Amino acid sequence: MTRLAVFIATFAYSGYFPVAPGTIGSAAGLLVYLLSRWTGSVAVEVTLIVALFAVGVWAGTIAERYFGGIDPGPIVIDEVVGMLITLALVPVGLSGALAGFFLFRVFDVIKPYPAARLERLHGGLGVMADDAMAAVYANLALRAAMWLLPGWIA
Repeated sequence: MTRLAVFIATFAYSGYFPVAPGTIGSAAGLLVYLLSRWTGSVAVEVTLIVALFAVGVWAGTIAERYFGGIDPGPIVIDEVVGMLITLALVPVGLSGALAGFFLFRVFDVIKPYPAARLERLHGGLGVMADDAMAAVYANLALRAAMWLLPGWIA
């Protein structure tokens, strides 16, 4: 069970990338987003977010024990879900998706209130919740950017 949880939490071991694993996890999330958007189904997009968040809580709890720390670097399932939330229900093309990627990375690093507090939640819920909150901020910022710069971000 631990092996499966670590596999999921590291998103198929992509979290073991030696440099900037969170950015690699976000890039993986961008690929998952593109696949989910390709289906053209809002239900698939939303179901994927909810399912990966729930599985991420479970896997993150076990993986924290395995790695021996709170939200260790190799756990990147939270970045994958963060990218999905950032781009959720936002009609963007490639430039908009890349803008969302950049915005999510910024909000994930700075963790504005209450994201930093959510990180203190127990186990995998803390792992997932802070990135989900950062992603909500990134989603709102992306929507604002699209409104302010409609020709540039689409």
